[in-house]
Amino acid sequence: MPEIKVDKERCKGCEFCILYCPKKTISLSAGFNTKGYHYPECTDPESCTGCAMCGWICPEVAIEVYK
Repeated sequence: MPEIKVDKERCKGCEFCILYCPKKTISLSAGFNTKGYHYPECTDPESCTGCAMCGWICPEVAIEVYK
């Protein structure tokens, strides 16, 4: 099963990862990073295909996907 790792402190809450996820497995967390942004988290890991679109689209390079 693929694993999505988010560097919470690099995230600026743009939500591109959420918009471009083909399986809609990512959503914003309830928590905040130290800059005050909600960061993404994988809420449905079983549906994640590991396509890494979230990592490609992230302008802050805050997401890594491991297969």
